[in-house]
Amino acid sequence: MGRLKTFTRRAFLVGSATVAGGVAFGIYSVRKPHENPLTDSLAPGEAALTPYLRLDARGVTLITPRADMGQGAYHVQAALLAEELDLDLAEVRTDPGPPGAAYWNTALAEEAAEFSVPSEGLMRTVAETAVGAVMKMMGMQITGGSTTVPDQFDKLRAAAASARETLKAAAAHQTGVAADKLRTENGQVLLPDGSALPYAGLIPALAEVEVVQDVPPRDPAQWRQLGQPMQRIDILAKSTGTQVYGIDVEVDGMVHAAVKLNPAQGGEMRGFDASVAEKMRGVQAVLPVAGGVAVVADNTWRAFQAAQAIEVQWGPAEMPATMADHWQALAGAFTEDARDSRQRDDGDVDTALEAAEVIEAEYRAPYLAHAPLEPICAVVRVRDGKAEVWTGTQVPRFVQKNVAAIAGIATEDVTLHVQMMGGSFGHRLEDEVVKRAAEIAVQMPGVPIKLTYSREEDMTHDFPRQIAMARLRGTVDAGQVAAMDLSIASPSVMVSQMGRQGISVPGPDSQIVAGAWNAPFAIPHHRVTGYRAAPLAPISSWRSVGASHAGFFHNAALDELIHAAGADPLAERLRLCNDPLARHVLEAVGEMSSWEGVLGDGRGRGVALTTSFGVRCAEVVEVRATDDGIRLEKVWVAAEVGRVLDPVNFENLVQGGVIFALGHAIHSEITYRDGRAEQANYDGYPAMRLYQTPEIAVRGLENGDRVRGIGEPPVPPAAPALASAIFAATGTRLREMPFAKFVDFV
Repeated sequence: MGRLKTFTRRAFLVGSATVAGGVAFGIYSVRKPHENPLTDSLAPGEAALTPYLRLDARGVTLITPRADMGQGAYHVQAALLAEELDLDLAEVRTDPGPPGAAYWNTALAEEAAEFSVPSEGLMRTVAETAVGAVMKMMGMQITGGSTTVPDQFDKLRAAAASARETLKAAAAHQTGVAADKLRTENGQVLLPDGSALPYAGLIPALAEVEVVQDVPPRDPAQWRQLGQPMQRIDILAKSTGTQVYGIDVEVDGMVHAAVKLNPAQGGEMRGFDASVAEKMRGVQAVLPVAGGVAVVADNTWRAFQAAQAIEVQWGPAEMPATMADHWQALAGAFTEDARDSRQRDDGDVDTALEAAEVIEAEYRAPYLAHAPLEPICAVVRVRDGKAEVWTGTQVPRFVQKNVAAIAGIATEDVTLHVQMMGGSFGHRLEDEVVKRAAEIAVQMPGVPIKLTYSREEDMTHDFPRQIAMARLRGTVDAGQVAAMDLSIASPSVMVSQMGRQGISVPGPDSQIVAGAWNAPFAIPHHRVTGYRAAPLAPISSWRSVGASHAGFFHNAALDELIHAAGADPLAERLRLCNDPLARHVLEAVGEMSSWEGVLGDGRGRGVALTTSFGVRCAEVVEVRATDDGIRLEKVWVAAEVGRVLDPVNFENLVQGGVIFALGHAIHSEITYRDGRAEQANYDGYPAMRLYQTPEIAVRGLENGDRVRGIGEPPVPPAAPALASAIFAATGTRLREMPFAKFVDFV
């Protein structure tokens, strides 16, 4: 989280002597701040101090450097600002602003540091500081890892509190009334006589006063909006179909493009025949791009149709030919040479395994596509040594850098307009569509190119969730779990993903074992080892990243050991739990579900707990076995997030995460043959249907001292809790996803 409390410049940077346009407030997150991205675009009379808050004649604009993919990021950032600045949410306008190193994500440093120093204390603080310094130098402006709230919670409240007091100082300067006699309300400074000065009317006076620094944010007991049910600022637009997404962008003179890329992902294009496509209605050009060919036409549908008409000679991809080969590669990675990490090694596992009967099992998690509903798209125009980009992205500075490289121009000559996104789940951490659009735009200078991927191109050229395998060896003693040795093998998602950005990732990959090595259970002999398999299919971050597979593995393994011990799944977890915050969430789901052990009559319950992104999240799933298959009946979820800032959006995010996770656990996988993804659209990659969706009860706990995000943590516990429930109802143990390969669902 941001820990900033002071400004480091004297006052406002003013564009000209006459203040007419606006002023911006914000807060720096390190001793030596990055350059303010807003200052280069100041018009005469505008002023800027730091990157986050701008005031002009129209009112307050919040710069929102964390992207909105449907999770409500713009809304929560606006609420943080409105609370301190005494504004109604409807009065806050949002603007993603320009990319800038000043917007680096401080909360990512905390998440990265946790792998090397898991416990709180001095060493953890030192690790966070060191990792943060590297990320700051790189200017890592990234939205991901459920870090929007942790990153912006301190920054925006402190920025708005300082702005509030500076506005009061400006009003005092203008009126002669002492600042401590003034108060703010509804976007105005109120004087003792009842008269009001709108914030915008104080712009001229702001240039005459110093920024009021070191203003502590309000105590949560004083909050008027945060912590209460709120209507999201985007709900009206989304409910009326007026919300503008990246796919809706229109630019004067724009043409439309589609691509046909090598279906063997990563393979080359050896040649093509576009003679038929070039004669089709509306086609303007056929151009080569990396890995394939592009068609430019007067609308998207004609571009799609023409792309399909091109005959292409493809080269092979460098990956195993069959899925059996992929799994064999993982199986062969459990060697000392491939060992990547061992951050959990309690007791004496080897001796414990030699002294008792060993329980063994193997678990598998498949490749999974991101498959967001909004088509992947970007608009790029290159002209006169500059480029302009319109797209939805979680990595704006990477987009800027890559477009600059393709166009052969300076990074600062790339203007990026970040758009609202219709889903991501990690997909928009990649920028391949922008790169291909830039390649086309370079070949058609001055023309805005709107490149849209067909669903088939998107699905078959997605960078999916990593494939993974785990092996358990464990023992029980006197009705209790005694030893767990869990080994997990996977290719490195971080090396694959960051490699496409030209960034080297040294050291172990925390995502191979995330959600397993840090499980909050004091098993006497407990070891978790990560093994790095050689690269297979190119992979990327998927909602909850490594915890999506490792959380399943650890919970499933623990459940097998608890069953072998003859213990109750919840009671034994509570006995083993050595983390008070995790204990609270286990107790909460137990109380919410009225946990009573064996249910009978074809009913079964399962429980799972995973810590991911600092959030302890526990879930109980209840199912019923029917003659037609398994029916999901109810899910109870408790999550510890420190503060629930918006109860309505919190509940929605948790419920959505559970549905997302259960649907994938039941139905979904991506398989490859000869380097080609075999699932090309939603018909081959089904999601959970409305009639299959269980009732989902949610509780947010506020015992922790750090504010956390909730977009991803509900995902990891869902699959293992469901597998446990199915075992309790039917006696069938599911160790591999998707579960529908082994049991029927209704």
